[in-house]
Amino acid sequence: MKMKTVFPLFAAGLMVLAGCNNKAQEVAPQGTPAIDLANLDSTTTANADFYQYACGGWMKAHPLTAEYSRFGTIDMVFENNNKQLKELVEGLMSTPQTAGSVGEKIGKLYALALDSIKTNEEGATPIKEELETILKIGTKSEVAQMVATLHHEGMSPFFALYVSADEKNSSMNIVQLYQAGLGMGDRDYYLQNDETFTQIREAYKTYINRLFTLAGHTPEQAEAAMNAVMKVENGIAEVSFSREEMRDSEKNYHKMSYADFVSSNDAIDWDTYFKAMGLENIPELDAKQAEYYKKLAKVLRDISVDDQKYYLAFNLLDMAAPYLSDDFANANFDFYGKVMSGKQEMKPRWKRALQTVNSSLGEAVGQMYVEKYFPASSKEKMLTLVGNLQKALSERINSLEWMGDSTKLKAQEKLSAFTVKIGYPDKWRDYSALDIQNDSYWANIRRSAIFEMDYMLADAGKPVDKSRWYMTPQTVNAYYNPTTNEICFPAGILQPPFFNPDADDAVNYGAIGVVIGHEMTHGFDDQGRHYDKEGNLVDWWTEKDAEQFTVRADKLADQYSNIIVVDTMHANGRFTLGENIADQGGLLVAHQAYLNSLQGQTPAPIDGFTHEQRFFLGYATLWAQNIRNEEIIRLTKMDPHSLGKWRVNAALRNIDAFYDAFQIQEGDAMYMKPTDRVNVW
Repeated sequence: MKMKTVFPLFAAGLMVLAGCNNKAQEVAPQGTPAIDLANLDSTTTANADFYQYACGGWMKAHPLTAEYSRFGTIDMVFENNNKQLKELVEGLMSTPQTAGSVGEKIGKLYALALDSIKTNEEGATPIKEELETILKIGTKSEVAQMVATLHHEGMSPFFALYVSADEKNSSMNIVQLYQAGLGMGDRDYYLQNDETFTQIREAYKTYINRLFTLAGHTPEQAEAAMNAVMKVENGIAEVSFSREEMRDSEKNYHKMSYADFVSSNDAIDWDTYFKAMGLENIPELDAKQAEYYKKLAKVLRDISVDDQKYYLAFNLLDMAAPYLSDDFANANFDFYGKVMSGKQEMKPRWKRALQTVNSSLGEAVGQMYVEKYFPASSKEKMLTLVGNLQKALSERINSLEWMGDSTKLKAQEKLSAFTVKIGYPDKWRDYSALDIQNDSYWANIRRSAIFEMDYMLADAGKPVDKSRWYMTPQTVNAYYNPTTNEICFPAGILQPPFFNPDADDAVNYGAIGVVIGHEMTHGFDDQGRHYDKEGNLVDWWTEKDAEQFTVRADKLADQYSNIIVVDTMHANGRFTLGENIADQGGLLVAHQAYLNSLQGQTPAPIDGFTHEQRFFLGYATLWAQNIRNEEIIRLTKMDPHSLGKWRVNAALRNIDAFYDAFQIQEGDAMYMKPTDRVNVW
């Protein structure tokens, strides 16, 4: 997926550096089992429910605790990383740091995040001045000025602004506007009227009221503020593109002159806004969902400035709540944690503090992480695997019966042009301009957000830096970015169950091999296929080949849309199509690469499983998880990935080699007729 919002796992995404001591240790504890037989569920069979068969023992041994709405094998890796990072950060705090150094900044921010006594004494004081400024707004121009201020501080009222590659001139950055502004994240939470969503909306209203009350408003003022926020957000929801529409790259590309954009709508005072953002001289921009801004202008004509300022005030309160006193943080968790996700208990303070440090000083923390935990041998093994996967995908492209020669040639050119990033960046980011002080937790969050926005805004109108990473090295994830045609595998993911130095090749190809193939396939999914080898949004397909792709993609989308995820709610096969194509492609490409590596040999069984069976068990292990119904609903609405169970069962039902490995027969629950199976890549 394109790199905007990232959900685990995976996004559509080692030369030792100067100053690194090359004393990295293997992340994986020696002796980590490749296939842990305790993870299996002997009460069922692979033919009946492969996900339950492969993961049922693990799920039974790892019931959900109050802290989690979903807990899986990937979360175990997160927890392992958290412990390692906590040790590193606390080590910094226990030794003297040079004033102004990045080590001092990490330690100081972590200490502030841990200091509940200080935040509770301060209450709402850290936001009082800015909140009062918002509530004094009286004109449309002042609204625009405040929208810019809040955008600069990491919020996104009404819409969001990014600076990123121009999708039709990928070597240059351009200012881009995206629809945004919904506190509940997706328009369906506002527009659907069944019992579930009605209850969530009522809880959201309670949350809004609670924040304004905590900030010192009277019950009458808090009620008025709540009604204003809901009026604005309902209006935004009604004119927002659906998540399926947001996947259409051509439909979401609207490059135009600044003058044409400003003259086409008056949603806000654009001249004031862009001047406040420091972008008053931009000649052009990409308005993405262009119709959204025209419709938003109509919505706001019927909403008073007083109501709009309450909406802006809520954006501030909502953003700041986790970094204020416990009553604010608890209110935030009660809605987003409990109601939206089904969690029962907030994460311990040290984990939340570590998350803050990771967000604000991510590459600095990452530099410490790779020095200690990322061995050069892991990068070398990954480079070999990536090369093998590229060769296998090339072979599969050449053998496609539905694709013509001219399109195959372009696809091969794109595959050959992939940039591969493994472990960590070649150049570390400079944090010297980020000021961490002992004033308040929120003040530092605010300065960090401004630091990030300034970092991005500085790229406006400049060439794209293709060496930049869009994930930190300690991130347990991976991505493909279409405008730079790159695949990226941070150091954090290169540990069990994804990459296991103790595992045989079958398991590693089924795990990290599929991850690699997944990211490669993103270059050719329903979105990625529209970008050429240079990362430009251009049609390089023949009409016939595009039609053949669409037939297969539509069939796969329909398969997933028929899945019932909870109660009567169906999966959204159109929204998750790119990730489902990538899962399937990853499996097919990794399996072929694994067979190529055998050079005609047949490895002996291990623990009673053939090498083919171990490949698929290695894959299934990645997605073992327990999950609450509330989180199923939330992820179905917001996450472009299918749920773990279906990343296994639904994907594997299309893979012929899986049928052969486990002797899946007609009449078995895992069986799908050959004519119904879909192979895209």
